[in-house]
Amino acid sequence: MKIGVPKEIKKLEYRVGLTPMHARHYILAGHEVMIQRGAGIGSGFFDEEYEKVGCQLADDIATIYHENAMIIKVKEPLEEEFLLLQPGQILFTFLHLAAAKPLTEALLSRKVIGIAYETITNVSHQLPILKPMSEVAGRLAVQEGAKYLEKPFGGRGILLGGITRVEPGHVVVLGANGAAGYNATQIALGMQAKVTALDLRFDRVVDLMKKYPNTLTMLPSNEGNIINALKTADLVISTVLIPGDAAPKLIKKAYLKMMQPGSVIVDVAIDQGGSTETSHVTYHDQPVYEIDGVLHYCVANMPGAVPRTSTIGLNEATLPFGLAIANKGVIQAMRDDAHLAHGLNTYDGYLTYPPLATLFKKPLKDVASITEAR
Repeated sequence: MKIGVPKEIKKLEYRVGLTPMHARHYILAGHEVMIQRGAGIGSGFFDEEYEKVGCQLADDIATIYHENAMIIKVKEPLEEEFLLLQPGQILFTFLHLAAAKPLTEALLSRKVIGIAYETITNVSHQLPILKPMSEVAGRLAVQEGAKYLEKPFGGRGILLGGITRVEPGHVVVLGANGAAGYNATQIALGMQAKVTALDLRFDRVVDLMKKYPNTLTMLPSNEGNIINALKTADLVISTVLIPGDAAPKLIKKAYLKMMQPGSVIVDVAIDQGGSTETSHVTYHDQPVYEIDGVLHYCVANMPGAVPRTSTIGLNEATLPFGLAIANKGVIQAMRDDAHLAHGLNTYDGYLTYPPLATLFKKPLKDVASITEAR
């Protein structure tokens, strides 16, 4: 199979779909890999490294899309890329279609086979490709939130860990049992902050209670508990996720007036539309804005701030699935692996992921009908 890796064009996105080491796996399996020149520089991977492992280099993004059967990238295509997509082409990337109606329409009209990293599952009912990026985002959320609590950045002037005879800051984590929420909770506790963790279940977070019994409070996620926690929060990290669907708006605009002036919300769920009524996408160069005295950090590609770590982690997660597609063809790969089949979002002009069909009120093509067809 011919595999193309374009340079990411999303603003301030430095990750790349394949590292030289991971590209080599495809080449050793008999596939051709074409990399757009400069695609890996942001993550510290140079064109010469790709050439050494046998990759072809392309000068422009159009060549990547026009000459390859499968496109492997990091972020969803932007409008400039829509017309480059080819009918029947496999697009293997983060799609986040619930928050991207124009992209959804483009994939349908271009009859692209869209396989979304964020809806592929595993035997543990987890999201194995999303997980490493969620780990990065959860850890970064505390790091970035702590920075914007500093007074020069517009925050309350709070040191999360406190000092002798001074109370630590209060961190509220919504969706604490997921990968991003768990990592945010873990890092905040490690910084010696006081943490309130909210979720519908706590099978992961409970181990942290044993280690931090005096600084971690776990509460069931409901409107009353959220409102009460927000009133004393210095930093709120919202990580709520419904796989492949829009994030629920757990923080209403009216709640902001109950919060302390200069407090910070980091909305990790922004790439799925955001989990507050006041969230909108920001970028690394201007990541925050203020509404009703509360700073909002809503960068949709948070892991792009640490691209070396993120790219390697992402490639490790995508490699087995990408190789299966390349080696067997997309239909046979999905027949053999129902978890990969869960990643299929669009096929031949149809939506194939039920939450998206419901959200956009469009016909659903059942994945089983695709994989069973002869």
